[in-house]
Amino acid sequence: MALLELRGIAKIYRSGDQDFMALHDLDLDIERGEFVAVTGSSGSGKSTLMNILGCLDSPNRGTYRIDGRDVAGLSRIELAAIRNEFIGFVFQSFNLLARTSAAENVELPMIYARVPPAERRRRALESLERVGLGHRAGHHPSQLSGGQQQRVAIARALVTRPPLILADEPTGNLDSVTSLEIMGLLRDLRSSGITVVFVTHEHDIAAYADRQLALRDGAILSDTRSAEATP
Repeated sequence: MALLELRGIAKIYRSGDQDFMALHDLDLDIERGEFVAVTGSSGSGKSTLMNILGCLDSPNRGTYRIDGRDVAGLSRIELAAIRNEFIGFVFQSFNLLARTSAAENVELPMIYARVPPAERRRRALESLERVGLGHRAGHHPSQLSGGQQQRVAIARALVTRPPLILADEPTGNLDSVTSLEIMGLLRDLRSSGITVVFVTHEHDIAAYADRQLALRDGAILSDTRSAEATP
């Protein structure tokens, strides 16, 4: 059984008196431990797909299963619980709180999960060590480079130990050298068994993935795997 299973997923947005179909009856399986890039031009449906994968939005029709559980019809509260348990998010803009330390930023998801303070701190420091920033735990975002801020964001995504990481343009605000470092880190996560799905418009960044999904007009245009990928 795939970690993520989508069958007949359609998403329709209404603009005035017209409907716009962002996803067209999409079928997709993503296996445990895959490293997947989602590419496509503006309006291709990649952001809509990522929002549905992340339980940030619901399809108008179709079935979406995470680890065998159909989540397409769950309430907002139930979806929030699924997000907290199964998914870590990484964003282009880092989304760090400016007046809190790196460790405190990493602790945030565990506050919502009601993890005791001592355990929160221990796991936050462990997560920062994992991304090579244990020595920066007390620094605020303004004291960190862009690459270091993104590492903090990745540590925050990892701290609840989710099986799935979703990254939206994770290198979009970084220089080329730092971008490669971040992609190497994400690839290491895939090697540890975590499923990683990321959106990018850069072909050299997409090439880091074992599998590349190209979308056009809300449908999968191509689905290719590298020779080394393990399905």
